[in-house]
Amino acid sequence: MPSAPPPPLPEVLESFGWRAAAACSGLPPHTVFARQETEARPALTACERCPVVRRCLEVVAPAENWFDGVSGGHLWRNGRPVPLRRRDHGASDVG
Repeated sequence: MPSAPPPPLPEVLESFGWRAAAACSGLPPHTVFARQETEARPALTACERCPVVRRCLEVVAPAENWFDGVSGGHLWRNGRPVPLRRRDHGASDVG
């Protein structure tokens, strides 16, 4: 028997708030609030498929509060976006 489809995104947002729909919601805080790209990579990767990335950026407002961590698909340190290394998907990080 197939499982029921998930509820539509607006219903999820209304019931649980935007954070419940965030792709990073299950990640540990030390990953989401990391200051280094290597530690933040799982959260940055989650942002690539996140349905609420804009809402995250609006609510967190990282540039307005000296935020450290991942918000809206960017890594922030002291409220400023951190330039990230380019990643070739499928390429090895060994180097």
